[in-house]
Amino acid sequence: MTPTTTAPAPKATMLTPFTIAIFRAIWIAGLVSNVGTWMQNVAGVWLVTTLTTSALLVAMMQAATSLPAFLLSMPAGAMADLVDRRRLLLFTQGFMAVVASALGVLTLMDSVSALGVLGFTFLLGMGAALNSPIWQAVTTELVPRPVLPFAITLNGVSNNIARAIGPAIGGVIIAYYSAGWVFVLNGVSFLGTWAVVYFWKREQETTSGPAENFTGALRAGLRYVQYSPAIYGVLVRTFAFSFGATAMWALVSVVIARRLHLSSGHYGVMLSWLGAGAVTGAFLMGRAGSRLSFNQRVLLGVLMFAGTNVALALVSQIYLLYAVMFFSGIAWLMVMTSFSTTVQLNVPKWVQARVISVYMLVFQAGMSLGSLAWGELADHLSLETSLLLAAGWMLVSTLLALPFPMRPAEGLDLAPAEHWPDPETEGLIDPDDGPVIVMIEYHVEPADWPAFRAAAEQLKRLRLRDGALRAGMFADVAHPTRLTEFYHVATWGEHQRQHHRFTKEDQVVEAQVLRFHSGPEPPRVSHFLAFPKASNVEMATPMQTQESQR
Repeated sequence: MTPTTTAPAPKATMLTPFTIAIFRAIWIAGLVSNVGTWMQNVAGVWLVTTLTTSALLVAMMQAATSLPAFLLSMPAGAMADLVDRRRLLLFTQGFMAVVASALGVLTLMDSVSALGVLGFTFLLGMGAALNSPIWQAVTTELVPRPVLPFAITLNGVSNNIARAIGPAIGGVIIAYYSAGWVFVLNGVSFLGTWAVVYFWKREQETTSGPAENFTGALRAGLRYVQYSPAIYGVLVRTFAFSFGATAMWALVSVVIARRLHLSSGHYGVMLSWLGAGAVTGAFLMGRAGSRLSFNQRVLLGVLMFAGTNVALALVSQIYLLYAVMFFSGIAWLMVMTSFSTTVQLNVPKWVQARVISVYMLVFQAGMSLGSLAWGELADHLSLETSLLLAAGWMLVSTLLALPFPMRPAEGLDLAPAEHWPDPETEGLIDPDDGPVIVMIEYHVEPADWPAFRAAAEQLKRLRLRDGALRAGMFADVAHPTRLTEFYHVATWGEHQRQHHRFTKEDQVVEAQVLRFHSGPEPPRVSHFLAFPKASNVEMATPMQTQESQR
């Protein structure tokens, strides 16, 4: 018999996500909405620039967009992991449609001040802060994991196509009509996205283990980031980049209006060149991106953006600045997609939106603080000095690549391992009972202790990351070969969730620990519950199992 062979799956490309109908529909709707958002950004910043002489107030437009992330990014991430993401998207898109339309009507009636524009921008920022973690997490539901990096890049392309088109359209409407009509059109664009999400037939998810409450979900997300080196390394570098890069976003309109004495049309064209560069960068990465690691992409992008700030401070030829903004767009896409892809590929599904929200929180923190810092420096020193200092900050930040390298994650298997059997118990235990102490007894020869300790430290990090409050290892002074691992969990329900959070990738770490165990039986596992309810458990005795490590 001739053996049959299975043809290898075609290699994913930049266009592969578009073959998935729901991704294609949501991407198009998002593109339309992004165009409206960039029209709004141009109109809002330019309107404030004409209503006030303060560079600080103009710079605060960026802060008004970014600052709401401090209030709502983390709660939005927790909600996106706990409740129906489709309903949340319907709410956020509807809310932003109402706010943008209201600002448009007031502007057309000449009834809005610079502070009023800042206030409405802040409300739109609140909607965006609620929307963004959900929107990014939804992408992982629409495409398979091998296609995810391309889908994330295409989402960046959507935003940057909008950046290339939206400012130009917004500038024309401002010049010939009014900023108010820009705000109204932005409100209409949100309604289009609302309609696509409304008709999306999202598959219902099945949850494993007891349901999390809101406060516990927030703590779990922060704990996961704290004990995930690959994640917090990206967060440190994200803050450093966004703090320095925001000088361009916050002050480019001031450069055009005050230093070069040009019109809003030139400001729109500047941002259009930046958007065109970002779109070009996406296709360059699609062709040659595999030749550059995420580390190399970020370093190259940061250096290019430092050059952008120098050019905005010193170059007076508008056409040269157009070219600078084009290359800045390439740099922006390289850096931001590298950060976002690294975060999403390193996180399992159960905590994905929460970790994305922390990432966005850190990014927006850098943008908000940077906007205030560079705007204040521009007011008290000079525009040129502020931009040059921002460039210096970005050059120094490249040194962060040494302690915080970007780690590849394409081959990680973050599916739940589901290999731990449920603990044997006498009677039912309330998920809110606790705390719980889990103890695991190993037999390890003293000669193997150094290697065992190193492996156990990695496992300890996983225990803490997945829900333990404390963890450690003790040696029995009477029996040198007997070592006991313990970890402390707040409730019985949280320990049950730990069973479902342990991934197949984590099994590799667990296997490194188990290979040092030399006893004739598997490591003995004991569960101790503090003061269980008498109606459910007769005594606070240890519940022991022999099957597997817990």
